[in-house]
Amino acid sequence: MNRIGRLALPLGLGFAFLYLPLLLMAVFSFNDSRLVTSFSGFSTRWYAALWRNEALMEALFLSLRIAAIAATGATILGTLAGFALARLGRFRLRAGFAAVIAAPLVMPEVITGLSLLLLFVALDQAFGVFGRGATTVAIGHATFGAAYVAVVVQARLSELDASLEEAAMDLGARPWGVFRRITIPLAAPAILAGWLLAFTLSLDDLVVASFVSGPGATTLPMVVFSAVRLGLTPDLYALATLLVLAVAAALALAWWLGLRPGRG
Repeated sequence: MNRIGRLALPLGLGFAFLYLPLLLMAVFSFNDSRLVTSFSGFSTRWYAALWRNEALMEALFLSLRIAAIAATGATILGTLAGFALARLGRFRLRAGFAAVIAAPLVMPEVITGLSLLLLFVALDQAFGVFGRGATTVAIGHATFGAAYVAVVVQARLSELDASLEEAAMDLGARPWGVFRRITIPLAAPAILAGWLLAFTLSLDDLVVASFVSGPGATTLPMVVFSAVRLGLTPDLYALATLLVLAVAAALALAWWLGLRPGRG
């Protein structure tokens, strides 16, 4: 009991530091005044203003589309890379392949964004493809998202017994059939977690998108960053509050599914 009491204070301070700003942001999103430093009364006017803010809503829907595409591409590439690292043994150049996969995890985003920018500019000049826009942003996000998916999938497959896959091949199953019917279902939780992680990283990214985006491809973090430089407005608080509620609802749903009979 004494140990719990000693831990309660630092844990409480830590959680307050993390979540009290989110609570204050939600409160000020209902502020009647345009000032974000004093609460003058309850109002939902900024949620209506958010819906009428075409630039912000377009950036939100564009970021969601890019994040979904980038996460799907990253999941495909990362799953294949994680499978290769976990199941193909010590093949030639394995160390180099692992280093290439892990590089985006430790590479500064400025370097990643600059290198992708140079690549897309060179491809555009040489072949007339990959003009900067939503496509290049999605490719850039899938590039570094694949590394995170690969790490998650590799960790999942490394802890699983390969005897099921070996038994399936002993019974005559082809490698692709084993991968599709045995490996993918076993790794499904890690694949889903990798997709969600890549989606979140894409939706949150500012640095890489700033390098590889073009006219008409302004993502939500870029719009918010530009708005913050000019001064905070309550409609940004309203948008952030809605995103927090969406994440909280997704976490509550995952928690509820985990409590269902036959799970956990």
